Amino acid sequence: MSEVTHQRIKTNGIWMHIAEQGTGPLVLLLHGFPEIWYSWRHQIGYLAKHGYHVVAPDMRGYGDTDSPLSPNSYSPLHLVGDLVGLLDHLGEKKAFVVGHDYGAIAAWHLSLFRPDRVRALVALSAPYFERSSSTRSSESFRQSFGDGCYVCQFQEPGRAEKSFARYDYLTVMKKFLLYNKTDYLVAPPGMEIIDYLETPAVLPPWISEEDLQVYAEKFEESGFTGALNYFRTIELYWELMGPWQGTKIGVPAKFIVGDRDIGFDILGTGEYVKGNAFKSLVPNLEVVILDGHHFIQQEKAQEVSDEILSFLRKFSTEQ
Repeated sequence: MSEVTHQRIKTNGIWMHIAEQGTGPLVLLLHGFPEIWYSWRHQIGYLAKHGYHVVAPDMRGYGDTDSPLSPNSYSPLHLVGDLVGLLDHLGEKKAFVVGHDYGAIAAWHLSLFRPDRVRALVALSAPYFERSSSTRSSESFRQSFGDGCYVCQFQEPGRAEKSFARYDYLTVMKKFLLYNKTDYLVAPPGMEIIDYLETPAVLPPWISEEDLQVYAEKFEESGFTGALNYFRTIELYWELMGPWQGTKIGVPAKFIVGDRDIGFDILGTGEYVKGNAFKSLVPNLEVVILDGHHFIQQEKAQEVSDEILSFLRKFSTEQ
């Protein structure tokens, strides 16, 4: 079987780095915050071995993909434009799309805006929520969690970058990727979220020091501003999404989440994904709840890989 290859392609006005392996039906693997293509290292080879052409990009603002300076360049419309351009570059009309965290948000919106380009969707950790018709996004976070909420702290350009800089890049990666509490990320009054997050002394078995170093080295090259700009576009997101208010996502979808993901109980995510509200927005939906935390595709790599493969196989004979 072929090894993972890397290239940079032009899409939607930016240069995007992609990792790819295998031949067959196209599968896009979209990472979230704060990650790169490497977060799918377990799934890339597994899906390629089972007959798929797997492509895992560094999303805009991350890794070896361009990072536009303006926070307004990171809305779901931009992300979907990047993915449509990627499909066009690869000469594919449709793809299976798998996304985690903010990559799941990008995948949901690709399915919402361009269902003609999506065979089926697998979303991890981030369910699809309907836009509030009355409350802006940042107001909602502030009302629910206060100014210590990480989303609120990330709004001010430079604030999080300055606080992150008090630590080396490897420590920042450990603080985020190894977070294993179910509480939402909310710092006490007067404290920055990066100072509040703990640095585990012992690594869990699903990730190594070498894995963490891969992330740290890439963020040392790129900085964190591109990744943080996703959060700084939530007001623009709210303004732009009005025309799609109440629109359902009709593509076949599978949602995978860990039962100890951030906010699974406290935010009511568990009740939401098990209830009727989620399915009313995504009628053709399967929900799988695993024993695990937020970075589920790494922590429970084989289980997630199997869940993805079993879902893709239902549609792989369709053209």
